[in-house]
Amino acid sequence: MVLFTVLRPVRASLPQSSLRQLCQRPSHNFSGKPTIAKAGAPRSFSNYLVRPTELADALKKAPPSPISSEPRVIPLCASWFMPNDPQGRTGIQVFREKRIPKARFFNLDKVIDKRSPYPHMLPSSKNFAEAMSELGIRHEDTVVVYDSQELGIFSAPRVGWTMKIFGHPRVHILNNFRLWVEQGLPTESGNVWTVECGTYPIPELDEAKVASYEEVREVALDHNKEGAEGVQILDARSRGRWSGKDAEPREGLSSGHMPGSFNIPFDAVLDPQTKAFLPADKLKEIFTNSGLDPAKPIISSCGTGVTACVLETALNEAQFGSPETRKVYDGSWTEWAQRVALSDSLIIKNAE
Repeated sequence: MVLFTVLRPVRASLPQSSLRQLCQRPSHNFSGKPTIAKAGAPRSFSNYLVRPTELADALKKAPPSPISSEPRVIPLCASWFMPNDPQGRTGIQVFREKRIPKARFFNLDKVIDKRSPYPHMLPSSKNFAEAMSELGIRHEDTVVVYDSQELGIFSAPRVGWTMKIFGHPRVHILNNFRLWVEQGLPTESGNVWTVECGTYPIPELDEAKVASYEEVREVALDHNKEGAEGVQILDARSRGRWSGKDAEPREGLSSGHMPGSFNIPFDAVLDPQTKAFLPADKLKEIFTNSGLDPAKPIISSCGTGVTACVLETALNEAQFGSPETRKVYDGSWTEWAQRVALSDSLIIKNAE
C-alpha cells in the first residue's frame, strides 16, 4: 500500500496543486471480486439518509483509520457548485474551509467520462475503481456522502447514486452537513490528512438504473400515444428553466422541457431553512400532488444529472414508485438540448 502526502490542517486556503495526489495508481484486479475484510461488518445505518448524530456516533466506533484493516465509516465530501455560481465558489474551496474530520473529497468534475462532450457523465468502471482506490476507500467500507454547509443537499445524492449503481454495498447520504455544523459536531479546516491508497475491485455498472438519450427520446416521442408504456419523466430544474422562460446556466443551451415531463424543482423536496430532505410523508405528498403515478416507471432528469439524483433520493425515501423501474437520465437536459433539433417539437417552451 502507498500513502498520500500529509499536511497539517491549517486555516489558510491552500492552492489546488497542494491537494494533488502523490501516490502511485494501484494496479487493479479485473476479476471484480472485492477484498474480504477479516473483521466484522462495519457500522450499519437503519436508513439511506443518515442523521448527523448517527454519523458522529459511528465515526467514534469505526473511524477511518489509515492503519486499520477493519471495515470503517468514511465521510466523503461531494461539494460542488454550478459553473455560474455568483460567489465563484468551488467544492474544494469549501472542503478546505470546513469539513468533517478525516473526510475525503470526491471531485464531481473529475470522476466522469472525459471522452463525453456532456458534463458529469458516468465514468467507466475502471476509472471509478481508480478513483475509489486513490481516495483510500475499500469495498467493505461504509461511505457517508455529504454536501456543503452552504447548499445543504445538492450534489451528494449524485455521488451516492453513482456509488450505488457501481455496486458499493454500503453507501449513505448525510442529511445534512448544515445541521452537523449547527449541532456543534466537530469540524476541521485546512489541507489533507493521512489516507492510504488501496486497490478497489473493478465493479460492474447496473445499467438498468441509467436512462440513455435514445430511451428518453423514445419516451418523448410516445407521449400521449395510445398503447404507450407511460414512462414518466421528472425534471428537477427550476420552473423558469423548465418552462423556457429563464435561460440555462450554460451559454448557448436552449431552455424548455421534454414533451409530457413533470417538473418538481429539486429544492421543493428540501426544508427551506435547513436544506435537509423533508420527512418521507411530506415527500410522498409532493410527488402525489404533482400527478406522478407510482405504478408507472419514472426517469429523473435535470441539467447535467446532478440534482436529478436529489429527486431520485427523495423518491427512494418516500418509497414512491418501484426501485426496479426508476432511473436517472445521465446526460439530462444538457445532452437533450444539444442532440434534438428545435424543429423536432421535442423541446417545449412556455407551457405553464
